[in-house]
Amino acid sequence: MDDVTLMLRPEMPGDAEAVAAVHRAAFPAANVGEEPVEVGLVDALRSGGHLVEGLTLVAEVDDRVVGHVACSRGVVADGAPAVGIGPIGVRPDVQGRGVGAALMTTVVRLATASGETLLALLGDPAYYGRFGFVPSTDVGVEAPDPAWDVHFQALPLATDHPRRPFTYPPPFTAL
Repeated sequence: MDDVTLMLRPEMPGDAEAVAAVHRAAFPAANVGEEPVEVGLVDALRSGGHLVEGLTLVAEVDDRVVGHVACSRGVVADGAPAVGIGPIGVRPDVQGRGVGAALMTTVVRLATASGETLLALLGDPAYYGRFGFVPSTDVGVEAPDPAWDVHFQALPLATDHPRRPFTYPPPFTAL
């Protein structure tokens, strides 16, 4: 990132407001005066105990939180654990400088090292493909909503990864 140092670390309890500020800046609200849905989603995942400790990360530049990725415990088929990635947000003033890529690369590395078997997300195939994600159906994982088509992607981290329908934790179904 130019002449500044990017630091990634696990989200800590005191980061909630800084993380909310990142998502407020990164995502537009549906209506003026409302919070972006991502802010409430991250809060609900956090308060419900759904975030995967050690995989939910913040990015800092000069001690300022500029990026965040939420990783929550999802399940595939009959309760096989998997990780749902998202939302991921980066402050607009640092977008395009590798913050999001650093967050994603680090999540994949940490998830692999911790023995996770499958990562899943909803996003742009052109962007997430560079991290190894493929349309989920290519690896036998069904999207929670079939209309998501190729935008629901998965990254198997083990040859014996779980297959069939993926389910996000409850705060996602409240959206």
